[in-house]
Amino acid sequence: METVIRAEGLTKFFGDIKAVQDVSFEISRGDIFGFLGPNGSGKSTVIRMLCGLFRPTSGRAELDGLDVVEDTEEVKKRIGYMSQRFSLYEDLTVRENLDFYGTVYGLDPVRLEERCRSLMRLVGVEDREGQIARTLSGGFKQRLALACSLLHNPKILFLDEPTAGIDPVARREIWDLLFQLAGEGTTLFVTTHYMDEAERCSQVGYIYQSRLIARGRPQELKALPEVVPEGAEWFEIICDQPTKALTLLRGLSDVIDATIFGESLHILARRGSDGSRLESVLKREGIKRVQSRPVSPSLEDVFVELTRRHRFFLGG
Repeated sequence: METVIRAEGLTKFFGDIKAVQDVSFEISRGDIFGFLGPNGSGKSTVIRMLCGLFRPTSGRAELDGLDVVEDTEEVKKRIGYMSQRFSLYEDLTVRENLDFYGTVYGLDPVRLEERCRSLMRLVGVEDREGQIARTLSGGFKQRLALACSLLHNPKILFLDEPTAGIDPVARREIWDLLFQLAGEGTTLFVTTHYMDEAERCSQVGYIYQSRLIARGRPQELKALPEVVPEGAEWFEIICDQPTKALTLLRGLSDVIDATIFGESLHILARRGSDGSRLESVLKREGIKRVQSRPVSPSLEDVFVELTRRHRFFLGG
């Protein structure tokens, strides 16, 4: 696969503050790269270096074969950016916003008309062309923002929490659009705090305290030895009193970790403590309708375990 984004040892200091340290990764054309991490971990700084807005203290990055420092202006022509907060002109109509941004991107009138029509159909706002942006729902505002970021047909699209604050149906519809774009060859770099969205990405990176501590395809991350230690196994337990079950299971010496997922629990237990034994413990305490099965850890399990481990090694 052709590499479209390459970062090598990206580092950024602001005075004595280490915002990003030695971050490296490669992203192929058409990939959806999910970039996760706690607030303040360095996600935004990495994106700004990739977009040519911040000059790295050390290290380098290339987008579509162009150096982000030496070829900044050309890089900007090949990327689109969609921010977390709606940043278009709320007093303009849907079409007026598209016209304005198309002019900023330097599209000639014929090309602009073609792109506006095509993108309004793509994101599903063609019947809202004359609607004032301020009156759009959160989901339709994000559709409009996505359309504006695509006007100049960028090869790479950066999306900063594109579904934050919108309802689950609108989230699903935005992701359907992102899948379509990736299928057409656009490379997507997405930041998100939603673990179900991270599961949809073809590759995921997790940054913690300025360092990229994990990167790979979701299934690869779920198999990391830090997440599934030797001699341990993950189980899912479904029962009718999950909060009571959580307390009981956390008190067992062979249970390493336990957390609730809706009506089920994810349990990391030492091998030898099979599901039937865990079921028996809960049934003895009066918990009914108990079922267990081995499972792979979720990405939330992955990032919790990685964060705990690195917090321990970094001393907090």
